[in-house]
Amino acid sequence: MTPHIGWRVDSFFLRAEVDENEVLSTDVEIELENEAFTSFTVTDVSAEMPGLRLLPGKPSEATVEGNGYGQLTGRVVITDCAAVPYEPQPVRFTYETWMGTRSAEVTWDSWRLTGPEESMPIAWQRGLADKVCNDAVNPDWP
Repeated sequence: MTPHIGWRVDSFFLRAEVDENEVLSTDVEIELENEAFTSFTVTDVSAEMPGLRLLPGKPSEATVEGNGYGQLTGRVVITDCAAVPYEPQPVRFTYETWMGTRSAEVTWDSWRLTGPEESMPIAWQRGLADKVCNDAVNPDWP
């Protein structure tokens, strides 16, 4: 029994944050959907790759009842904008059910870059890093 986990990042609300230690980060909203009859609790969400780490945000856990929905916020720390991979990278979810603790890796759907004449897919982490890194340099970036 593996939970169905979706995600959504509205790039309009995605904002670069730079703390007092000059660490660049942003928050992402992770939607959880339970297509089973029994509940599950997501206890950890993480991803680590060159240039980017996804850390649990607040709340750091979410319980989703059977046939229900839940939400978590993840914290993305970008350590090197240029190093973020161009190929889609997985995100690891650790969750608990009545059967015990399990984990699963999920590769999120690609973002779409829309140009004047065409649209093309780009890995989720590359699109997110581009948006946040550009926003950190120029807050007026679209």
